[in-house]
Amino acid sequence: MIKANGEINWDCPCLQGMAYGPCGEQFKAAFSCFHYSEADPKGSNCIPQFRDMQECFVKYPEIYGKDDELDEEDSINKETENVNTGDGEENIVSSEKNDSLSSDSTGSAESTHDLSNAASS
Repeated sequence: MIKANGEINWDCPCLQGMAYGPCGEQFKAAFSCFHYSEADPKGSNCIPQFRDMQECFVKYPEIYGKDDELDEEDSINKETENVNTGDGEENIVSSEKNDSLSSDSTGSAESTHDLSNAASS
């Protein structure tokens, strides 16, 4: 994926063509930012670029697919709303599910991987 001179090989099959198409520039910006990031944690300075990329993906669902992560989160939120509030144990379980989905604000890189997989299907 990285050329001998340290540049990103945008033609690498491992990128599944994400560097091209209607959101190619946004993908390149986000991927480059993450790859070259020296922030701690790595890529934490790239959130705006990943947000731009994801916003572009939403505009082209026929190319990039539907974001399964958002569907799962919506499903869990609905489940949490339907929990009987009289039993604290059920509420704790639902809260733990929501916490596991939203615990990492830098999960954009993982979302990129998920979207990349969706784009190939």
